[in-house]
Amino acid sequence: MKNIQFNNLKEIDYKDVELLKSFIDTHGRIVGHRRLRMTSRMQRKVALAIKRARFLGLLPYVAA
Repeated sequence: MKNIQFNNLKEIDYKDVELLKSFIDTHGRIVGHRRLRMTSRMQRKVALAIKRARFLGLLPYVAA
């Protein structure tokens, strides 16, 4: 896991694939908020951005 500073993030964009990859584990699953130590609100925003990126084909649904 990369060490990410959440204080600098105002909005999580679904087009920022490199940032979203840091929230996904090796199996392609979204990592929980307790493991990343972020708030539940930020976790919901991250999950929504990942799901939008997957729907548009920017991120895979499963690990390759």
